[in-house]
Amino acid sequence: MPPIDDLAASRYARMRWNTPLSEEHADLLLRRLDVHPGTHVLDVGCGWGELLLRAVAVGGVGTTGVGVDTDDAALARARTLAADRSLDERVTFAHGEAADWRETADRVLCVGSTHAYGGTTEALTALADLVRPGGRLLLGDGYWERPPTREALDVFGEGTMPLADLVERAQALGWRVLHLSTADQREWDDFESTWLAGRQEWLLANPEDPRAAEVRKELDGRLREYVEVYRGVLGLGYLVLGR
Repeated sequence: MPPIDDLAASRYARMRWNTPLSEEHADLLLRRLDVHPGTHVLDVGCGWGELLLRAVAVGGVGTTGVGVDTDDAALARARTLAADRSLDERVTFAHGEAADWRETADRVLCVGSTHAYGGTTEALTALADLVRPGGRLLLGDGYWERPPTREALDVFGEGTMPLADLVERAQALGWRVLHLSTADQREWDDFESTWLAGRQEWLLANPEDPRAAEVRKELDGRLREYVEVYRGVLGLGYLVLGR
């Protein structure tokens, strides 16, 4: 890979998507989501839209998509990716708050974005209004794999729950769990490493830059927090839901 010269561009540069998810796991989720020709896909909190673009490509002829996010840099990257894959006439990206979006879709993705609605319960409630009858929702949400320490609770909030409670909450709100899988430890380690990787490369290439000390402190702090506070404690569950 070429070196990254710009610090801002380096933040997510080495990430495939902003969630602990392997290629194989993503393929499985898209199969369970059952995107087919003519399906309209919505991704709320889409980031740079990688999973959305793959869903539309898998769906085939007539499949369309829209991604919603507030990060202008991520949306610009998403539009470039769509154009590079000749999907720019089938997939559009809109700047906006996920919680304000009202247009419905056959398949809805909400991966790592329940915080945009105020929490898991609020997201599951609001997203029910976006999924068309007979449609499906892919929800990616954090849960506790082990009882959290006070420090982990301070980082991720009291609203995070064990996996069993997450499933029960979805069912209590009228959803059927069509598929359940979780990120494994290698997916988590790869996610955390690639989250750091672009800036680690920048730091190695620019050790005398005036910003280097601050960047080094941030990266070391994140790595320390991951290893000491939530590695093996916080999980990420992927639920394909219908109603």
